[in-house]
Amino acid sequence: MALYAIGDLHLGHQVDKPMGIFGEKWIGHEKKLRASFAELLCENDVTVLVGDTSWAMAIEDSLEDFRYIDSLPGKKYILKGNHDYWWSTAKKIEVFFRAGDIHSIELLHNNCHMYGNVAICGTKGWMPSTDDSAHSEKIRARELQRLEFSLKEAEKQGATEKVVFMHYPPIGRTYQWNEATELMEGFGVSRCCYGHLHGRGHRDAFLGVKNGVEYSLVASDFIDFRPIRIFD
Repeated sequence: MALYAIGDLHLGHQVDKPMGIFGEKWIGHEKKLRASFAELLCENDVTVLVGDTSWAMAIEDSLEDFRYIDSLPGKKYILKGNHDYWWSTAKKIEVFFRAGDIHSIELLHNNCHMYGNVAICGTKGWMPSTDDSAHSEKIRARELQRLEFSLKEAEKQGATEKVVFMHYPPIGRTYQWNEATELMEGFGVSRCCYGHLHGRGHRDAFLGVKNGVEYSLVASDFIDFRPIRIFD
């Protein structure tokens, strides 16, 4: 049994969104993902998908994407990315999964999940920027609240270690979202995995340890479409 992470699958089985337009690395990426899951994972393993899972605009158009994910080995927890326009309420998504006979996928949204004594926490997050608009401040505050709620749930469940998964990077080579990073540090988070960055954006990723938290970029094109192992 092992815990893995990967993000930005950008599936589009029911929409016209060929990923090859984003570079040669993306050509046939779904086959690469399936081969990697088959090689690395077994049915007892768990994978956290850190957002941008499907290009679908409506949840009904994401069915084949989630059937594809459901067919991959192991349990999966998913959180919302900035391109997950299909995302509805948690209740509607759960009903949709049941109706579609999808059983290996659960949401990481306003909650946490336990992997043994390790808490799987997270939220979408928000990209640090110079945008101080009321809209951006509202989203930052909401995402910070969701992260705090997830971490508090971990403590309620007696977690001995906490790992955070986000879509947006809370920290980069030249920036830091102080509220989020300080919150993780205050709750004793050991590791934070994030996605969102692609292509030249990989250069902005902060990789390594800062103030006791280890940061990892798990966008699928950065890790060659191979989920990375977080815990045994």
